[in-house]
Amino acid sequence: MMGESTKISVESTGTLENAMKVAFASKDMETVNAHFGGAKEFVVYNVSKDGYELNGVIKSDTSGLTGDDKTDFKVQCLAGINIMYVESIGGTAAAKVIRAGINPMKVPDPRAIEEILEELVKMINGNPPPWVKRIINMETVEDPRLARWAVE
Repeated sequence: MMGESTKISVESTGTLENAMKVAFASKDMETVNAHFGGAKEFVVYNVSKDGYELNGVIKSDTSGLTGDDKTDFKVQCLAGINIMYVESIGGTAAAKVIRAGINPMKVPDPRAIEEILEELVKMINGNPPPWVKRIINMETVEDPRLARWAVE
């Protein structure tokens, strides 16, 4: 028996350019309060320097699966996600998530998704770490590789 995966899409204005796709493991769609393995759904937002918008919900119920299949199924469900916030995640699962190009972030205590979204927007507009810059294709003025192409 296969787990059910459905992506519930939300009509979005799609106005956010270079947005990251951020997934939150949540039991109530408002708080990061689910363990990676136990999360039945992930709420997904597009996040850019201009703000955030709901992208949709990924259903990832693995009750019909066992062992490694559960993790592999969840990772497939999350294809295309850049950052994933979870209450906790095991080492093996984290390794699979990272190999799939998703950055797992642990939030040990329940936190409001909106709070995290606002922090992400602030961080993008401030001085985001290099891995975030790569995700959002940000032009960086300080990049030494650009100097080589500067006009004399």
